[in-house]
Amino acid sequence: MKINEYGFVRVAAASPKVKVADCDYNVSEIKSMIDVAEKENVQIVCFPELSITSYTCGDLFFQAALQQKAVEALLELAGFIKKKPSLIAIVGLPLLLKNSLYNVAAVISHEGVLGFVPKTYIPNNNEFYEKRWFAGSRDLNDFFVEINGESIPVSSDGMIFHTPFASFGIEICEDLWMPVPPSSKLAMQGADIIFNLSASNELVGKNAYRKSLVLQQSGRCNAAYVYASAGCGESSTDLVFSGAATIAENATLLAEGKRFSLDNEMIISDIDIVALRGDRLKNSNFIPPQEESVSEIECALEAVSTGKWHRKFNPYPFIPSPEKEDEYLSEVFNIQTAGLAKRLQHTGIKTVTMGISGGLDSTLALLVTTKTFDFLGLPRENIIGITMPGFGTTGRTYNNAVELMKSVGVTVKEIPIVNAVTQHLKDIEHDINLHDITYENAQARERTQILMDYANKINGLVVGTGNLSELALGWATYNGDHMSMYGVNASVPKTLVKTLVRWIADTQMGDQPRKILHDILDTPFSPELLPADKEGKIAQKTEHFIGPYELHDFFLHRMLRYGDSPKRIYFIAQQAFVNQYSPEEILKWLKVFYKRFFAQQFKRSCMPDGPKVGSVNLSPRGDWRMPSDAVVNVWLKELEN
Repeated sequence: MKINEYGFVRVAAASPKVKVADCDYNVSEIKSMIDVAEKENVQIVCFPELSITSYTCGDLFFQAALQQKAVEALLELAGFIKKKPSLIAIVGLPLLLKNSLYNVAAVISHEGVLGFVPKTYIPNNNEFYEKRWFAGSRDLNDFFVEINGESIPVSSDGMIFHTPFASFGIEICEDLWMPVPPSSKLAMQGADIIFNLSASNELVGKNAYRKSLVLQQSGRCNAAYVYASAGCGESSTDLVFSGAATIAENATLLAEGKRFSLDNEMIISDIDIVALRGDRLKNSNFIPPQEESVSEIECALEAVSTGKWHRKFNPYPFIPSPEKEDEYLSEVFNIQTAGLAKRLQHTGIKTVTMGISGGLDSTLALLVTTKTFDFLGLPRENIIGITMPGFGTTGRTYNNAVELMKSVGVTVKEIPIVNAVTQHLKDIEHDINLHDITYENAQARERTQILMDYANKINGLVVGTGNLSELALGWATYNGDHMSMYGVNASVPKTLVKTLVRWIADTQMGDQPRKILHDILDTPFSPELLPADKEGKIAQKTEHFIGPYELHDFFLHRMLRYGDSPKRIYFIAQQAFVNQYSPEEILKWLKVFYKRFFAQQFKRSCMPDGPKVGSVNLSPRGDWRMPSDAVVNVWLKELEN
């Protein structure tokens, strides 16, 4: 299996041991790290700034002997890499052009030295007085340099290297710290990955700030950012270098190196090029300015086998990490609350009706609504929670619904629907013993009719309970639970609903409501539209019919957030859910996902208003505009193949 076949490129940031001004030793260490990178199927490896000579040579940079030796060492590396067609290396050295010396990055591959990229911003401060030795790229008048009989391009305005799998650009150390780094322009011109050759010394607190710069720049550029800094062996006359290394992708940290090591250190990660380009495709402002241009270099690069993956795929993309849970979930809860508060304020409505089933979705909607009423200074008694027992209602969900409403202090009403639905089925001449879609939907629509009509009676508003996962799969009765006057859960997927309810229970509730909420969390997902089993337990379990919500939420996130193809989603899901689901299970439910997603668009085309809480949403008014009669064949055929 080739990693590039699925849209990934493997990169590395390396910090080798060096000796000051000892090019032979430094090149030897660089070679050893290139060998390691090749064994790990790395395709592009970046070394630190001036890595061939070391960064801390001082006035030795003025010595012709060191300048000449650096170029000879570069050619030695180019010869060494000549038999490695699947690897590109980026190294740093001083390069003399006419009367000026430049701090450059050299890109080398089996094709030779492909180009030189000079540093743009040359520091001129107490710590780094590089202007003593080096000119900046804006001082450059030459665009080619003759080395060993070859004319090699030198960039004065940026350079992008195009491989068959990704395009990359380069900036050097200080460039990242400037208000407008060169990488911003390079990304706009098509660079998917930015490599930074650096020699950043350590100060208290500097590492966190430097890392934040890398993350922010990768996010601003919709790119991957690979940062490699000088470390062990640099002179400690006045400064200490730690060998900091970071790999980020679109503001997400993928890998971070060990600092202050006495050994060669290298971090590796697999960059998702397809995801990055998918984000750029949706950003209508990500268009290169016509008046700006960069030099472009075509690079041959062979595909590599996957081997060991150097990337983790989060199987639960909608759920925050533990360290960010409080901030993230609080934000979701507040957005839902603010959305409903605005709707109530605008309409002047001070009462709502809600269907409370004892399930997770109506539970979250109730918690949002009670918080909203508290926020607006309205009495919770104005929330009319209606439980509507039907043919499939179990004692467990009924009791949980009633006890939850009592515990949070809303008005409890019970309106059984069995008699009304029985009469309705008789009216439409449907056999009550035939438990088909008509039997099920009649109950859902009866409940919605009660909620709507009761809301009219009290001059209220119906708060919807349906979630994003149900909208994606169409797991809702059209003009039944599909409809409301404001859907607070409309962009909250099922996995996040569960996480959010658990968080609210554990952080904001007293003992009694917390106990009820935890029992609701342990109840199987079910619409309870079919009769209970002989033991009075839920017989109709949603995930038995449509598949695990955790899989569907993962499919939905990959499809909408990144525009992934079925083939990629299937492949990535296998990595994310390894040892949880077999490839056969993933394929089965992925097919179900696509069939239902396409077939059920008509329900999303007329869905009620509701607040967007995350990057994925299905509102037809903004985030997802799809014809209701689109055909799924292209997607299913890719899976069949």
